[in-house]
Parts: sequence; structure tokens; C-alpha cells
Amino acid sequence: MSKALTYIIFVAIVLGGGLVVGINNLPGEWYQSLAKPPFNPPNWVFGPAWSILYVLIGIAGARTWMRGHLSVGMLIWAGQMVLNFLWSPFFFGLQMPPVAMTIIALLFVLILAFIRNRWNADRIAALLFVPYACWVAFATILNASIVYLN
Repeated sequence: MSKALTYIIFVAIVLGGGLVVGINNLPGEWYQSLAKPPFNPPNWVFGPAWSILYVLIGIAGARTWMRGHLSVGMLIWAGQMVLNFLWSPFFFGLQMPPVAMTIIALLFVLILAFIRNRWNADRIAALLFVPYACWVAFATILNASIVYLN
């Protein structure tokens, strides 16, 4: 398989998966009724932010895949994707912010583990995860604040 096709497939899987999860777990009235901290961004920010991040995550995944299909880095990448796609169903779908808090905290740990694992092997893949780590750190604080306030 060509490199370009690998990148296209990974980005399509990550973006497509995120779209499916997002469409099936919309915030809705329940989320609107929650007390939120003053730093909660407007709802329109999340779609563009995640779209950009998903492209970066897909590129990092493709780079890692091309360096070793069953590498530790690839396993960490896959694990963080599972947790990423589980967060919305637990937070919005099942309306379980405390469980979602556990998921996002574990997700943050795996993101950091991926950055550490890739740092020497593929610095670009590691750096592609830095904005993701920053966003998920913010989202973790936001999730924790919502748990605390509600």
C-alpha cells in the first residue's frame, strides 16, 4: 500500500469514527441543563477543534503504522482511539460524567504515553499529539468541573 493511501485511510477512519460518535451522541437538553464552569467554550468550538485534532491523530497513526504494525506505539495509538471514541457515549449518550471523567483521564495518560513512546522513534508523530494532549488536558478539567458542579 502506498504512503499516501495509508495516510488517507487513517485520517478517514479517525475523522469518520469521530463523526459517527459525534452524531450519535449529541449534547442535547440534558447537557444544556448542566451547570458549567465559566471557561466552558461555546458548543460550536468543539466540532472544528476535534476535526483538526482528528486529522493530526490520523497522520500520527499512519506514520506509526508504517514504522511497525504491531509496535508498542501502534498499540498505544489504538488504545487511545478506543478511549477517545468511548468518551462521548458515556458523557452525552449515557449521561455519566463521572465515568466519562475516568475515561478521559486514562485517555490523557495514553496520549502522554504515545508522545513519550514516539519522541525518539518519530518526533513528528509525537509532536502531532501535543495539541491533542493540550486539548484533552483542557477537556479533562472541563469534565471534572462539570462533575463537581453537578
